[in-house]
Amino acid sequence: MPKIFIIIGKSASGKDTIYKKLLENKELGLKTVVMYTTRPIRVSETDGVEYHFVDEKKFEELKNQNKIIEHRSYNTVHGIWRYFTVNDGQIDLDKNDYLMMGTLESYGQIRDYFGHDKVIPIYIEVDDGTRLMRALLREQKQENPKYTELCRRFLADSIDFSEENIAAYGIKKRYQNTDIDKCIQEITNDIKYYIGRKVII
Repeated sequence: MPKIFIIIGKSASGKDTIYKKLLENKELGLKTVVMYTTRPIRVSETDGVEYHFVDEKKFEELKNQNKIIEHRSYNTVHGIWRYFTVNDGQIDLDKNDYLMMGTLESYGQIRDYFGHDKVIPIYIEVDDGTRLMRALLREQKQENPKYTELCRRFLADSIDFSEENIAAYGIKKRYQNTDIDKCIQEITNDIKYYIGRKVII
């Protein structure tokens, strides 16, 4: 039975790198689901690759058409930024397995939409000190660094990913990203188990 695997974790936990490496693994054969956002595009991003970058008008249009599977909004220092998944024909669980990135909230909404047996969480964990250093280095590379937003997001993570919330969403396994190669191998083996491929011991 095809699955949707959703990578979840606090900001700067290595989700983007892990996501890209898993998609590069042709043996897994995972398909992408490009989500939508109203936040500004970053220097290293490409429209239609990391996200579909749209404006508030487009979000309302899709919402009125009942095409939004899940969405969440963040009241940032730069205004409201929305992230959402659209029923735009990208997902066909009769044919393919998929890899997505999201939050606990989006994972819960997608799981409820498609069914608990079809949606698998991949929770990435990194200590806060390492995450903060990574986030600062990433922000310094931006044309217009948004340090205030970085701090807001970092503090919000401690609430959004509290132990109570993690338990409430039924997250049982955590992947420690202290060594990214080992972390990716562990995730790869678990995905192979779920989709019925040979696991590397």
